[in-house]
Amino acid sequence: MASSRAAARRVTPSEPVVPSPAGRALDAKRRWEAEVLTSALAKSAERKERFETLGGIEVPRIQVPAPTDSFDRIGYPGQYPYTRGVHPTMYRGRVWSMRMFSGFGTPEDTNRRFHYLLAHGESGLSIAFDDPTLYGIDADDKEALGEVGKCGVNVSSLHDMDRLLKGIPLADVTTSMTINGPANIVWGMYILSAERVGVPRAQLGGTTQNDILKEYIAQKEFLYPPKPALRLVIDTIEMSMRSMPKWNPVSISGYHIREAGSTAVQELAFTLADGMTYVEEAKRRGLPVDEFAPRLSFFFNSHNDFFEEIAKFRAARRLWAEAMRDKFGAKKERSLWMRFHTQTAGCSCTAQQPELNVVRTTIQALAGVLGGTQSLHTNSYDEALQLPTEDAVRIALRTQQILAHESGVADAVDPFGGSYYVEWLTDKMEEEARRYFDRIDQLGGVVAGIERGFFQREIQEASFRYQRAVESGEQKVVGVNAYTLDAPIHVPRLRISEQARTAQSKRLRALRAKRSASKHAKALELVRKAARDPEANTMPAVLKALAAEATLGEIVHAFQDVFGSYRERSTY
Repeated sequence: MASSRAAARRVTPSEPVVPSPAGRALDAKRRWEAEVLTSALAKSAERKERFETLGGIEVPRIQVPAPTDSFDRIGYPGQYPYTRGVHPTMYRGRVWSMRMFSGFGTPEDTNRRFHYLLAHGESGLSIAFDDPTLYGIDADDKEALGEVGKCGVNVSSLHDMDRLLKGIPLADVTTSMTINGPANIVWGMYILSAERVGVPRAQLGGTTQNDILKEYIAQKEFLYPPKPALRLVIDTIEMSMRSMPKWNPVSISGYHIREAGSTAVQELAFTLADGMTYVEEAKRRGLPVDEFAPRLSFFFNSHNDFFEEIAKFRAARRLWAEAMRDKFGAKKERSLWMRFHTQTAGCSCTAQQPELNVVRTTIQALAGVLGGTQSLHTNSYDEALQLPTEDAVRIALRTQQILAHESGVADAVDPFGGSYYVEWLTDKMEEEARRYFDRIDQLGGVVAGIERGFFQREIQEASFRYQRAVESGEQKVVGVNAYTLDAPIHVPRLRISEQARTAQSKRLRALRAKRSASKHAKALELVRKAARDPEANTMPAVLKALAAEATLGEIVHAFQDVFGSYRERSTY
């Protein structure tokens, strides 16, 4: 009976072939174009001949299902390939972490801001360090003059970290630290500071950015040549894997790549290529992929092009899951997850009519949420002018809280899933990213690409194209080249004086005067010895040096004694 019923259902040559739903939609689109669109365009032309995303992808007028559409490419939330999110319930279970990037002046100044933010509903800390700290320079170094505490908090010693974290419940609050070149040293400070108040390292939760590859590509705050610097990152991955199960040792960052002027596709492709390089190097060290991969996280920019950003996040999850499973052989589900933090685009904030940045930030934050971010930072409206004031930070945090609790966007999982346009654009972003992967492979990988200036040239060219479009008026920026207003800017000012440098320098002099010179010298020699041994993990030596009261700059110099420094190849 079963076989006879199957035979009855077979389509014979004389039976008409029923078009697929995608085929019927395509036929309907053609009829609409012929019967409706043509006459409408004859009466009134469109605003532009070509519409495109901020990254230059041509935007079709409308989208219908493609004949090749496969539900397997989209799937369900919490299932491979995670296009629709890594958790089955997403924000219906718990809203994203609201993590405001904060830091200025002395450790005490920023500690007060941390307590203020926690009191106003922030659910995690995110530490911004000043330029001297980011470059591994002590506050009393002559190169730090004029920069101490200006664009972040200054931390030059373990005692500074103690002051920064005073009264913070480290066992309960997760902390993100945006630090790269000296990330291993600053992370060591955090670990030891927590242990000094009774919180063991196994209980610490948080993230060190620690993405040195994007420093060479975009932000330029590197300390050593790429290969030894990459080794230090793998040292932190190994240590966290062995003793800190709640810590994410690397947050692979596209944010600064985008801030440097890249397109959305370049941010997507270059960031994932960096991530794959860390996985390759960790496996080369002999670390089991399923032991460290679940602790890798990502950090993306959310820019002005609403749909392009949503598609970027969805494509990123799919690309990463496929690479982890098929290229690196990961078996655990969590190894396939791309978990990421999002920050709204600082480079899009304008000094002109700064109150409009509230609107920009809201749109960008909404794209991050609809794209499935796990945590979010919203920029303050005054950031094009200065470090944010408390009022500006509070408005930025309230923006997230309104999205989470008043807008309804947290109630549905991946509400744009199945949108013809969003699914098409997600596929397009993935396709363009794969083209970049091929080019990077042809160059010999990310490190070789950095050394040859490939990434730097790509970003410079994209940035130049965008700036030229703004200057010509083709790309409108409200308040800058369109709808301008000739009026004074009324924004409360937050000024950081040189008192931060004076205070930090005085503390360093006192520290150097009272510490044991012999223990200090011996500890720094252990750092050099570990650096010279390619088989050694350098983190134990870093922790011993910090315990012996070596400063940030002194430990960096010890590494540079072995590794040397790095001068970037000119791309002009």
